[in-house]
Amino acid sequence: MGTQARPADGAMTLAEMKEFASFPAGTQRYIRRSLDIGLDRENAMERWSRDVVEAASIRAQARIYARLDHIRDHVPDDSGLDAIEPFFAPLVILTAFDLGQDRLVGFGSYRFLYERLIGAHVRPWLPGAFCAAAALPHLHPEKRRVLLQSISEAAATAPGWSNREPCFFPEWVEKVDSVLPH
Repeated sequence: MGTQARPADGAMTLAEMKEFASFPAGTQRYIRRSLDIGLDRENAMERWSRDVVEAASIRAQARIYARLDHIRDHVPDDSGLDAIEPFFAPLVILTAFDLGQDRLVGFGSYRFLYERLIGAHVRPWLPGAFCAAAALPHLHPEKRRVLLQSISEAAATAPGWSNREPCFFPEWVEKVDSVLPH
């Protein structure tokens, strides 16, 4: 027996697409590239590298993203401090790397990416990891201010989180040259 799509799934997918479309072009590109690297979807170097600087950035991102399997395997089921230790430090390091790339413009784009890289069960941990990484000294003070101000009080103090997995995973789209008929 197959699964049947519910009307809410279509509405949620559309909402996720609209959210993605609200991000600046550079953020959209970085999210798609990050998903290719983190979900092992495509050869990111071949697809995304435009120059030697970007190639080096992709190699560094792939090295950092090697921690993703460990993070996915250690997302705590509760808030016990013993369960947090093997999970939270690698999550903050990954977050600090991504925020340091200066492509994720705030908590919304960060949350969008990490829900897809790790899964819905990471949602309770994202505000803390984001705030910890955004406060680290490797970021310029003005960047730290902008990032920390981007997280809403509601996101930082949410009493609960949805366990619904994301529906929309943005991918590379080839440009098509359209030729208008004469």
